[in-house]
Amino acid sequence: MTLPSDAGRHPSSWTREQAERIERTDDNVAPIIYPPTNDAFPELHIWDTWLLRTRDGSMADFDGWRVVVSLTAPADLLPGKRHDVAALRYFYSRDGQEWHRGGRVFEEGTTFGSRQWAGSALYDDGDLYFFYTASGRKGEEELTYEQRLAVGHGGSVEADNDGVDISGPFEHEIMLTADGEHYETESQSRGMIYTFRDPWFFEDPQTGKTHLLFEGNTPVPEGSDACGGDAAQQEFNGCIGVATSESGDPTEWEIQPPLVEGTCVNQELERPHVVVRDDRYYLFTPSHEHTFAPGLHGFDGLYGFVADSLDGEYEPLNESGLVVANPGNAPFQAYSWLAFDHRDEILVHSFFNYYDLRGRSLDDVADLPPEEQQRRFGGNFAPTLRLGVDGDETWVRGTLAHGHIPTRDEELEEPFEPRRGRRFGGY
Repeated sequence: MTLPSDAGRHPSSWTREQAERIERTDDNVAPIIYPPTNDAFPELHIWDTWLLRTRDGSMADFDGWRVVVSLTAPADLLPGKRHDVAALRYFYSRDGQEWHRGGRVFEEGTTFGSRQWAGSALYDDGDLYFFYTASGRKGEEELTYEQRLAVGHGGSVEADNDGVDISGPFEHEIMLTADGEHYETESQSRGMIYTFRDPWFFEDPQTGKTHLLFEGNTPVPEGSDACGGDAAQQEFNGCIGVATSESGDPTEWEIQPPLVEGTCVNQELERPHVVVRDDRYYLFTPSHEHTFAPGLHGFDGLYGFVADSLDGEYEPLNESGLVVANPGNAPFQAYSWLAFDHRDEILVHSFFNYYDLRGRSLDDVADLPPEEQQRRFGGNFAPTLRLGVDGDETWVRGTLAHGHIPTRDEELEEPFEPRRGRRFGGY
């Protein structure tokens, strides 16, 4: 595969010294989440969600409707099994608060992979592009965890007073596979989890160039001197990857070196995405407490970095990289945060994950009776967080309702902001 001319750029590093500063404070801990009064979609498990956007990153508008895409599965399935049958479904809303269920984005059996994992969505002058992770192989008898970056393009969207209808047919293509040089292949992997997924479309407002961000792993050969030669730490080698379309065609990509490497720090830098504000690039990624390398302690949370251009060099936000953490007494209440710009703040959507665990770990959940596993899983939109931003610092300003996704022209009430800078001593 031919690399573009700027392939000599060196990735920024998220270092162990920076990650050792991770701690919960009043600035970064999200409020406790309680179940919504009414579950609008009791028949579905809903988790990773993203906006249907235009090239400039704004929400696409269809006769006054906005659209999001989510990973979904039937709600009668145990929550831990939902990833095995994940499919893309869309939802639409007039006001960003009351959401209506659309259909599956793709007809069953038409996609690459045995199931679809997270991605992004683009509406470009009448054309639809649904980027997704093709996990496994179609028709496989036993589930595998091969991951490729795919797109379904074509289709049509119609909107009227009654709602939005997205329909095919879509043409599916595999856009990228791991190259083994910048991004680890599955056969090279020796860590806890293999990743090459989560394609996220981004057109750079400064340069006009078209990019695709994704999650990957940096190859670290056995016997390498990385992490001071510590083989256990070397297995934690997550990175934020990028590819470029020189022509701007959303289906044609050339792999570039990663933007950020987390070797020796973290194995999974999931669903990377960028918010540009005040001519600075805020690069966000959710991650888990259990994917931090030995000797480090992080949380299920949203992490972030900032630079003056997409290429970097990136510095961790808040010195450590931690932007939002689940509270210590509800450490898995939300996940898969997605940040987007709104006037003078950044809003963060996520899904309502496991709650009321009463000190149990996620491993313990599988030992609970099926009805208790279902009861403790939210499986729907979480309250939207409001972040204040000042240079390389962020803080939690407050929350909106479950699943509230406003457009930039929709004004929000001034939030109550707690006094900043205190540690959460109770956690």
